[in-house]
Amino acid sequence: MKRASEKISKLSDEQIERILDALNDENDKFASILESISTGIIILDKEWSVLLTNKAAERYVPFTSAKDKKSVWELIADESIAAFLKKCHDDDKANASEEFSLQLFGSSAVRFVTVSLMPLVQKKGEKTLVTGSIVKIDDNTEKRKQDILLHRMESLASLTNLAANVAHEIKNPLGAISIHIQLLQKALKRARSSDGKLPEPKFMEERLDVVNEEIENLNKVIMDFLFAVRPVKAELVLAEPDALVSHFATFFIDELKSRGIHFETKLTAGATRLLIDEKLFRQVVANIEQNAIAAIIEKFGDGKGGEMRIESEVKDGVYEIRFCDNGEGMSEETASHIFEPYFTTKANGTGLGMTMVYKIVREFAGDITVKSEKGSGTQFTIRLNVPQADKPLLTCTKGDTLAIESSLSSLRPFIDASGTLAGEQLR
Repeated sequence: MKRASEKISKLSDEQIERILDALNDENDKFASILESISTGIIILDKEWSVLLTNKAAERYVPFTSAKDKKSVWELIADESIAAFLKKCHDDDKANASEEFSLQLFGSSAVRFVTVSLMPLVQKKGEKTLVTGSIVKIDDNTEKRKQDILLHRMESLASLTNLAANVAHEIKNPLGAISIHIQLLQKALKRARSSDGKLPEPKFMEERLDVVNEEIENLNKVIMDFLFAVRPVKAELVLAEPDALVSHFATFFIDELKSRGIHFETKLTAGATRLLIDEKLFRQVVANIEQNAIAAIIEKFGDGKGGEMRIESEVKDGVYEIRFCDNGEGMSEETASHIFEPYFTTKANGTGLGMTMVYKIVREFAGDITVKSEKGSGTQFTIRLNVPQADKPLLTCTKGDTLAIESSLSSLRPFIDASGTLAGEQLR
Protein backbone atom coordinates (compact mmCIF):
# COMPACT_ATOMS: atom_id res chain seq x y z
CA MET A 1 0.00 0.00 0.00
CA LYS A 2 2.89 2.34 0.75
CA ARG A 3 4.52 1.64 -2.60
CA ALA A 4 1.17 2.04 -4.37
CA SER A 5 0.53 5.40 -2.71
CA GLU A 6 3.88 6.65 -3.96
CA LYS A 7 2.93 5.75 -7.56
CA ILE A 8 -0.78 6.55 -7.40
CA SER A 9 -0.63 8.94 -10.37
CA LYS A 10 0.77 6.19 -12.60
CA LEU A 11 -1.81 3.51 -11.72
CA SER A 12 -4.80 2.71 -13.89
CA ASP A 13 -8.36 2.82 -12.55
CA GLU A 14 -8.44 -0.99 -12.51
CA GLN A 15 -5.24 -1.18 -10.44
CA ILE A 16 -6.56 1.40 -7.97
CA GLU A 17 -9.83 -0.54 -7.69
CA ARG A 18 -7.94 -3.77 -6.91
CA ILE A 19 -5.88 -1.99 -4.25
CA LEU A 20 -9.02 -0.56 -2.63
CA ASP A 21 -10.70 -3.98 -2.70
CA ALA A 22 -7.66 -5.52 -1.00
CA LEU A 23 -7.69 -2.71 1.58
CA ASN A 24 -11.40 -3.29 2.27
CA ASP A 25 -10.80 -7.04 2.69
CA GLU A 26 -8.04 -6.35 5.22
CA ASN A 27 -10.28 -3.88 7.04
CA ASP A 28 -13.15 -6.38 7.18
CA LYS A 29 -10.83 -9.10 8.46
CA PHE A 30 -9.49 -6.81 11.18
CA ALA A 31 -13.00 -5.72 12.19
CA SER A 32 -14.17 -9.35 12.29
CA ILE A 33 -11.29 -10.37 14.57
CA LEU A 34 -11.88 -7.37 16.84
CA GLU A 35 -15.59 -8.18 17.20
CA SER A 36 -15.02 -11.93 17.70
CA ILE A 37 -12.58 -11.84 20.61
CA SER A 38 -14.01 -12.02 24.14
CA THR A 39 -11.63 -9.36 25.46
CA GLY A 40 -13.08 -5.85 25.45
CA ILE A 41 -11.01 -3.30 23.50
CA ILE A 42 -11.36 0.49 23.54
CA ILE A 43 -8.94 2.53 21.40
CA LEU A 44 -8.36 6.13 22.53
CA ASP A 45 -6.59 9.04 20.85
CA LYS A 46 -4.11 11.30 22.63
CA GLU A 47 -6.99 13.44 23.95
CA TRP A 48 -8.60 10.32 25.50
CA SER A 49 -11.52 10.39 23.07
CA VAL A 50 -12.87 7.04 21.80
CA LEU A 51 -11.67 6.05 18.33
CA LEU A 52 -12.85 2.45 18.23
CA THR A 53 -14.53 -0.18 20.43
CA ASN A 54 -15.66 -3.77 20.02
CA LYS A 55 -18.90 -5.40 21.19
CA ALA A 56 -17.25 -7.08 24.18
CA ALA A 57 -16.14 -3.69 25.55
CA GLU A 58 -19.62 -2.20 25.17
CA ARG A 59 -21.10 -5.27 26.90
CA TYR A 60 -18.79 -4.95 29.91
CA VAL A 61 -18.80 -1.13 30.20
CA PRO A 62 -21.91 0.28 28.50
CA PHE A 63 -21.64 3.84 27.19
CA THR A 64 -24.07 6.49 28.38
CA SER A 65 -24.16 8.32 25.03
CA ALA A 66 -22.80 8.23 21.51
CA LYS A 67 -19.02 7.92 21.22
CA ASP A 68 -18.44 11.55 20.26
CA LYS A 69 -15.43 13.69 21.07
CA LYS A 70 -16.04 13.58 24.81
CA SER A 71 -13.37 12.08 27.06
CA VAL A 72 -13.85 8.36 27.64
CA TRP A 73 -14.68 8.72 31.36
CA GLU A 74 -17.62 10.97 30.45
CA LEU A 75 -19.12 8.21 28.29
CA ILE A 76 -18.74 5.12 30.50
CA ALA A 77 -21.80 4.36 32.65
CA ASP A 78 -19.93 2.59 35.49
CA GLU A 79 -18.73 5.29 37.87
CA SER A 80 -15.81 3.32 39.35
CA ILE A 81 -14.30 2.46 35.95
CA ALA A 82 -14.83 6.02 34.74
CA ALA A 83 -13.06 7.35 37.86
CA PHE A 84 -10.14 4.92 37.30
CA LEU A 85 -9.61 6.14 33.73
CA LYS A 86 -9.94 9.79 34.78
CA LYS A 87 -7.29 9.27 37.47
CA CYS A 88 -4.94 7.61 34.93
CA HIS A 89 -5.37 10.69 32.72
CA ASP A 90 -4.80 13.14 35.58
CA ASP A 91 -1.72 11.23 36.81
CA ASP A 92 -0.39 10.82 33.24
CA LYS A 93 -0.26 7.02 33.61
CA ALA A 94 0.37 4.98 30.47
CA ASN A 95 0.36 1.56 32.17
CA ALA A 96 -2.15 0.69 34.87
CA SER A 97 -4.71 -1.98 35.76
CA GLU A 98 -7.43 -2.47 38.34
CA GLU A 99 -10.17 -5.00 39.04
CA PHE A 100 -13.86 -4.11 39.28
CA SER A 101 -17.13 -5.88 40.08
CA LEU A 102 -20.18 -4.93 38.06
CA GLN A 103 -23.56 -6.13 36.91
CA LEU A 104 -24.07 -6.52 33.17
CA PHE A 105 -27.21 -5.03 31.67
CA GLY A 106 -30.20 -7.37 32.03
CA SER A 107 -28.41 -9.68 34.48
CA SER A 108 -28.44 -9.89 38.27
CA ALA A 109 -25.17 -11.84 38.44
CA VAL A 110 -21.99 -10.03 39.52
CA ARG A 111 -19.09 -10.15 37.05
CA PHE A 112 -15.44 -9.43 37.83
CA VAL A 113 -13.43 -7.60 35.18
CA THR A 114 -9.87 -6.30 35.03
CA VAL A 115 -9.46 -3.00 33.19
CA SER A 116 -5.94 -2.46 31.86
CA LEU A 117 -4.50 0.66 30.26
CA MET A 118 -1.53 0.56 27.89
CA PRO A 119 0.00 2.96 25.34
CA LEU A 120 -1.00 2.75 21.67
CA VAL A 121 2.35 2.71 19.88
CA GLN A 122 2.76 3.43 16.16
CA LYS A 123 5.94 3.19 14.14
CA LYS A 124 6.62 5.96 11.62
CA GLY A 125 9.84 5.40 9.77
CA GLU A 126 12.61 5.01 12.32
CA LYS A 127 10.56 6.67 15.04
CA THR A 128 8.17 5.00 17.47
CA LEU A 129 5.42 7.30 18.68
CA VAL A 130 2.69 6.99 21.27
CA THR A 131 -0.48 8.01 19.44
CA GLY A 132 -3.05 7.18 22.09
CA SER A 133 -4.07 4.49 24.55
CA ILE A 134 -5.62 1.01 24.56
CA VAL A 135 -8.11 0.02 27.24
CA LYS A 136 -8.32 -3.77 27.62
CA ILE A 137 -11.17 -5.39 29.59
CA ASP A 138 -10.81 -9.03 30.69
CA ASP A 139 -13.56 -11.08 32.35
CA ASN A 140 -12.16 -12.86 35.45
CA THR A 141 -15.48 -14.20 36.75
CA GLU A 142 -14.78 -17.89 36.08
CA LYS A 143 -11.34 -17.64 37.67
CA ARG A 144 -12.87 -16.07 40.76
CA LYS A 145 -15.47 -18.85 40.93
CA GLN A 146 -12.72 -21.47 40.73
CA ASP A 147 -10.81 -19.74 43.54
CA ILE A 148 -13.94 -19.74 45.72
CA LEU A 149 -14.55 -23.43 44.97
CA LEU A 150 -10.95 -24.25 45.89
CA HIS A 151 -11.27 -22.50 49.26
CA ARG A 152 -14.50 -24.35 49.98
CA MET A 153 -12.85 -27.68 49.20
CA GLU A 154 -10.03 -26.80 51.59
CA SER A 155 -12.55 -26.05 54.33
CA LEU A 156 -14.04 -29.54 53.94
CA ALA A 157 -10.75 -31.01 55.14
CA SER A 158 -11.49 -29.71 58.65
CA LEU A 159 -14.71 -31.74 58.87
CA THR A 160 -12.88 -34.77 60.32
CA ASN A 161 -12.07 -32.94 63.57
CA LEU A 162 -15.52 -31.37 63.59
CA ALA A 163 -17.20 -34.78 63.24
CA ALA A 164 -15.13 -36.12 66.15
CA ASN A 165 -16.26 -33.20 68.34
CA VAL A 166 -19.90 -33.80 67.39
CA ALA A 167 -19.60 -37.52 68.17
CA HIS A 168 -18.31 -36.60 71.62
CA GLU A 169 -21.14 -34.10 72.15
CA ILE A 170 -23.77 -36.67 71.12
CA LYS A 171 -22.33 -39.49 73.23
CA ASN A 172 -23.13 -37.93 76.63
CA PRO A 173 -26.85 -37.19 76.01
CA LEU A 174 -27.33 -40.63 74.46
CA GLY A 175 -25.76 -42.24 77.56
CA ALA A 176 -28.10 -40.32 79.88
CA ILE A 177 -31.15 -41.23 77.78
CA SER A 178 -30.13 -44.88 77.78
CA ILE A 179 -29.68 -45.02 81.60
CA HIS A 180 -33.06 -43.45 82.37
CA ILE A 181 -34.92 -45.60 79.87
CA GLN A 182 -33.31 -48.69 81.44
CA LEU A 183 -34.51 -47.51 84.88
CA LEU A 184 -38.07 -47.15 83.54
CA GLN A 185 -37.90 -50.59 81.92
CA LYS A 186 -36.71 -52.23 85.17
CA ALA A 187 -39.47 -50.52 87.18
CA LEU A 188 -42.12 -51.73 84.74
CA LYS A 189 -40.70 -55.25 84.77
CA ARG A 190 -40.79 -55.36 88.58
CA ALA A 191 -44.39 -54.11 88.57
CA ARG A 192 -45.53 -56.81 86.18
CA SER A 193 -43.82 -59.58 88.16
CA SER A 194 -45.32 -58.46 91.54
CA ASP A 195 -48.60 -56.66 92.20
CA GLY A 196 -48.87 -55.04 88.75
CA LYS A 197 -48.83 -51.49 90.12
CA LEU A 198 -46.93 -48.90 88.10
CA PRO A 199 -44.16 -46.90 89.80
CA GLU A 200 -45.03 -43.61 91.49
CA PRO A 201 -45.89 -40.82 89.00
CA LYS A 202 -43.00 -38.66 90.32
CA PHE A 203 -40.55 -41.44 89.56
CA MET A 204 -41.84 -41.74 85.98
CA GLU A 205 -41.96 -37.99 85.36
CA GLU A 206 -38.44 -37.36 86.61
CA ARG A 207 -37.02 -39.99 84.25
CA LEU A 208 -39.07 -38.76 81.30
CA ASP A 209 -38.08 -35.13 82.02
CA VAL A 210 -34.41 -36.13 81.87
CA VAL A 211 -35.01 -37.97 78.58
CA ASN A 212 -36.79 -34.95 77.06
CA GLU A 213 -34.03 -32.59 78.25
CA GLU A 214 -31.31 -34.73 76.72
CA ILE A 215 -33.27 -34.99 73.45
CA GLU A 216 -33.33 -31.17 73.35
CA ASN A 217 -29.58 -31.14 73.94
CA LEU A 218 -29.10 -33.59 71.08
CA ASN A 219 -31.23 -31.44 68.80
CA LYS A 220 -29.13 -28.38 69.70
CA VAL A 221 -25.90 -30.27 68.99
CA ILE A 222 -27.21 -31.34 65.57
CA MET A 223 -28.40 -27.81 64.71
CA ASP A 224 -25.04 -26.35 65.75
CA PHE A 225 -23.29 -28.99 63.69
CA LEU A 226 -25.35 -28.13 60.61
CA PHE A 227 -24.59 -24.46 61.21
CA ALA A 228 -20.87 -25.17 61.44
CA VAL A 229 -20.61 -27.35 58.31
CA ARG A 230 -23.00 -25.41 56.10
CA PRO A 231 -20.97 -23.67 53.34
CA VAL A 232 -20.71 -19.91 53.60
CA LYS A 233 -22.71 -18.43 50.74
CA ALA A 234 -20.70 -15.31 50.01
CA GLU A 235 -21.79 -12.80 47.37
CA LEU A 236 -18.34 -11.36 46.68
CA VAL A 237 -18.11 -7.83 45.33
CA LEU A 238 -15.37 -5.22 45.32
CA ALA A 239 -16.05 -3.03 48.36
CA GLU A 240 -14.09 -0.69 50.64
CA PRO A 241 -13.63 -2.43 54.03
CA ASP A 242 -12.58 0.75 55.83
CA ALA A 243 -15.77 2.52 54.75
CA LEU A 244 -17.77 -0.50 55.94
CA VAL A 245 -16.00 -0.54 59.33
CA SER A 246 -16.73 3.17 59.80
CA HIS A 247 -20.37 2.52 58.94
CA PHE A 248 -20.68 -0.55 61.19
CA ALA A 249 -19.07 1.33 64.11
CA THR A 250 -22.05 3.69 64.26
CA PHE A 251 -24.24 0.74 65.31
CA PHE A 252 -22.22 -0.31 68.37
CA ILE A 253 -20.47 2.92 69.42
CA ASP A 254 -23.41 3.89 71.71
CA GLU A 255 -23.14 0.56 73.55
CA LEU A 256 -19.41 1.10 74.06
CA LYS A 257 -19.94 4.63 75.37
CA SER A 258 -22.67 3.49 77.77
CA ARG A 259 -20.24 0.99 79.27
CA GLY A 260 -17.44 3.57 79.53
CA ILE A 261 -15.28 1.85 76.88
CA HIS A 262 -13.04 4.18 74.88
CA PHE A 263 -13.21 3.42 71.14
CA GLU A 264 -11.11 4.70 68.24
CA THR A 265 -10.29 3.82 64.64
CA LYS A 266 -7.05 4.34 62.69
CA LEU A 267 -7.92 3.35 59.14
CA THR A 268 -5.98 3.68 55.87
CA ALA A 269 -6.29 7.04 54.14
CA GLY A 270 -6.74 5.48 50.68
CA ALA A 271 -9.90 3.79 49.40
CA THR A 272 -8.77 0.15 49.20
CA ARG A 273 -11.30 -2.17 47.55
CA LEU A 274 -11.40 -5.91 48.35
CA LEU A 275 -13.41 -8.92 47.22
CA ILE A 276 -15.74 -9.37 50.18
CA ASP A 277 -19.38 -9.92 51.08
CA GLU A 278 -20.58 -6.82 52.97
CA LYS A 279 -23.08 -8.68 55.19
CA LEU A 280 -20.59 -11.38 56.14
CA PHE A 281 -17.86 -8.79 56.76
CA ARG A 282 -20.24 -7.04 59.15
CA GLN A 283 -20.78 -10.40 60.92
CA VAL A 284 -17.00 -10.74 61.38
CA VAL A 285 -16.71 -7.23 62.85
CA ALA A 286 -19.73 -7.78 65.13
CA ASN A 287 -18.44 -11.13 66.48
CA ILE A 288 -14.99 -9.76 67.29
CA GLU A 289 -16.50 -6.59 68.80
CA GLN A 290 -18.81 -8.61 71.10
CA ASN A 291 -15.89 -10.80 72.21
CA ALA A 292 -13.89 -7.66 73.01
CA ILE A 293 -16.73 -6.18 75.11
CA ALA A 294 -17.06 -9.46 77.06
CA ALA A 295 -13.31 -9.57 77.73
CA ILE A 296 -13.27 -5.92 78.87
CA ILE A 297 -16.24 -6.45 81.24
CA GLU A 298 -14.57 -9.58 82.62
CA LYS A 299 -11.52 -7.51 83.51
CA PHE A 300 -13.04 -4.17 84.59
CA GLY A 301 -16.47 -5.29 85.80
CA ASP A 302 -18.54 -2.42 84.38
CA GLY A 303 -16.30 -1.76 81.38
CA LYS A 304 -14.99 1.63 82.57
CA GLY A 305 -11.31 1.85 81.74
CA GLY A 306 -11.73 -0.48 78.78
CA GLU A 307 -10.26 0.39 75.39
CA MET A 308 -11.01 -0.94 71.91
CA ARG A 309 -9.22 0.06 68.71
CA ILE A 310 -9.61 -0.88 65.02
CA GLU A 311 -6.72 -0.04 62.71
CA SER A 312 -5.83 -0.96 59.15
CA GLU A 313 -3.06 -0.56 56.57
CA VAL A 314 -2.05 -1.79 53.12
CA LYS A 315 1.45 -3.16 52.66
CA ASP A 316 2.97 -5.14 49.75
CA GLY A 317 -0.42 -5.76 48.17
CA VAL A 318 -1.99 -7.05 51.42
CA TYR A 319 -4.75 -5.31 53.37
CA GLU A 320 -4.41 -5.82 57.12
CA ILE A 321 -7.03 -4.90 59.71
CA ARG A 322 -6.43 -5.29 63.45
CA PHE A 323 -9.01 -5.40 66.28
CA CYS A 324 -7.35 -4.59 69.61
CA ASP A 325 -8.70 -4.46 73.18
CA ASN A 326 -7.25 -4.23 76.68
CA GLY A 327 -9.61 -6.82 78.16
CA GLU A 328 -8.87 -9.93 80.19
CA GLY A 329 -7.05 -11.63 77.33
CA MET A 330 -6.41 -15.34 76.93
CA SER A 331 -3.73 -17.83 77.79
CA GLU A 332 -1.62 -19.24 75.00
CA GLU A 333 -3.46 -22.56 75.32
CA THR A 334 -6.90 -20.93 74.98
CA ALA A 335 -5.81 -18.75 72.05
CA SER A 336 -4.56 -21.82 70.17
CA HIS A 337 -8.09 -23.31 70.20
CA ILE A 338 -10.13 -20.13 69.69
CA PHE A 339 -11.22 -20.96 66.10
CA GLU A 340 -12.10 -24.60 66.78
CA PRO A 341 -15.80 -25.57 66.68
CA TYR A 342 -17.50 -25.94 70.09
CA PHE A 343 -14.55 -24.42 71.93
CA THR A 344 -15.71 -21.70 74.33
CA THR A 345 -14.78 -20.21 77.69
CA LYS A 346 -18.23 -18.68 78.23
CA ALA A 347 -20.88 -20.45 80.32
CA ASN A 348 -23.59 -19.73 77.75
CA GLY A 349 -21.41 -19.75 74.63
CA THR A 350 -21.90 -22.09 71.67
CA GLY A 351 -18.25 -22.17 70.62
CA LEU A 352 -19.24 -21.41 67.01
CA GLY A 353 -18.94 -17.61 66.80
CA MET A 354 -15.20 -17.47 66.10
CA THR A 355 -15.47 -20.62 63.97
CA MET A 356 -17.85 -18.71 61.70
CA VAL A 357 -15.46 -15.72 61.66
CA TYR A 358 -12.66 -18.04 60.55
CA LYS A 359 -14.85 -19.60 57.83
CA ILE A 360 -15.88 -16.20 56.48
CA VAL A 361 -12.30 -14.88 56.36
CA ARG A 362 -11.19 -18.05 54.55
CA GLU A 363 -14.09 -17.58 52.13
CA PHE A 364 -12.60 -14.16 51.38
CA ALA A 365 -9.30 -15.96 50.55
CA GLY A 366 -7.66 -14.39 53.61
CA ASP A 367 -6.34 -15.50 56.97
CA ILE A 368 -6.92 -14.49 60.59
CA THR A 369 -4.57 -14.76 63.56
CA VAL A 370 -4.90 -13.95 67.27
CA LYS A 371 -2.33 -12.58 69.68
CA SER A 372 -3.30 -12.44 73.35
CA GLU A 373 -1.86 -12.30 76.83
CA LYS A 374 -3.74 -13.16 79.99
CA GLY A 375 -4.68 -9.96 81.79
CA SER A 376 -3.30 -7.66 79.07
CA GLY A 377 -5.69 -7.83 76.10
CA THR A 378 -6.17 -9.39 72.69
CA GLN A 379 -5.48 -8.52 69.05
CA PHE A 380 -7.19 -10.22 66.10
CA THR A 381 -5.47 -9.59 62.75
CA ILE A 382 -7.16 -10.26 59.40
CA ARG A 383 -5.11 -10.20 56.18
CA LEU A 384 -6.70 -10.05 52.73
CA ASN A 385 -5.01 -9.76 49.35
CA VAL A 386 -5.75 -6.59 47.40
CA PRO A 387 -7.12 -7.68 43.98
CA GLN A 388 -4.95 -6.57 41.09
CA ALA A 389 -3.91 -7.79 37.68
CA ASP A 390 -0.33 -8.78 36.91
CA LYS A 391 1.78 -5.67 37.23
CA PRO A 392 3.78 -4.57 34.17
CA LEU A 393 7.52 -4.88 34.48
CA LEU A 394 7.81 -1.12 34.02
CA THR A 395 5.30 1.40 35.30
CA CYS A 396 6.01 4.67 33.55
CA THR A 397 4.46 7.80 32.09
CA LYS A 398 4.11 8.44 28.36
CA GLY A 399 7.19 10.67 28.55
CA ASP A 400 9.19 7.82 30.13
CA THR A 401 7.93 5.43 27.43
CA LEU A 402 9.16 7.70 24.63
CA ALA A 403 12.56 8.11 26.32
CA ILE A 404 12.99 4.33 26.66
CA GLU A 405 11.97 3.76 23.03
CA SER A 406 14.44 6.45 21.90
CA SER A 407 17.25 4.75 23.84
CA LEU A 408 16.43 1.37 22.29
CA SER A 409 16.41 2.93 18.81
CA SER A 410 19.96 4.18 19.34
CA LEU A 411 21.13 0.55 19.79
CA ARG A 412 19.85 -0.61 16.40
CA PRO A 413 23.12 0.12 14.51
CA PHE A 414 24.95 -2.28 16.89
CA ILE A 415 22.60 -5.23 16.44
CA ASP A 416 23.96 -7.89 14.07
CA ALA A 417 21.95 -10.02 11.60
CA SER A 418 21.18 -12.63 14.26
CA GLY A 419 19.37 -10.04 16.34
CA THR A 420 21.97 -9.89 19.18
CA LEU A 421 24.23 -7.06 20.28
CA ALA A 422 27.78 -7.35 19.08
CA GLY A 423 30.19 -7.85 21.98
CA GLU A 424 32.55 -4.94 21.28
CA GLN A 425 29.78 -2.38 20.88
CA LEU A 426 28.00 -3.75 23.94
CA ARG A 427 31.12 -3.16 26.03
